[in-house]
Amino acid sequence: MELSQIAHILEARFLACERLKSEEITKAGASDLLSDVLAADAENALLLTGIQTIQMVKTCNIAGIGAVILIRGKVPDHDVIELAEEEGLPLLSTGLSMFIACGRLYQQGIQGLKHAR
Repeated sequence: MELSQIAHILEARFLACERLKSEEITKAGASDLLSDVLAADAENALLLTGIQTIQMVKTCNIAGIGAVILIRGKVPDHDVIELAEEEGLPLLSTGLSMFIACGRLYQQGIQGLKHAR
């Protein structure tokens, strides 16, 4: 599913890299623990999180995350948005809770991440 469709489903707005709105997303994960992101097969996946730090952007780049949606209406500081833009990491924000956002994506056929054992 295109990232623009996901943004519509989750009532999300782009904060960085809107130019990548046609990127395909087939899987997603939700976590507020960066170690969980690193432990998953997250290449080109969507991450739903409440973490809004520079470290989150750096971790997503290491893990190969394709896009991030901040939940509960969170909007990070300008330096976080700027880094996401520089790194080519689409960053969005939705007012939905993590539970509701995950449920909507699951209903649309987005699969969850597989974690390494």
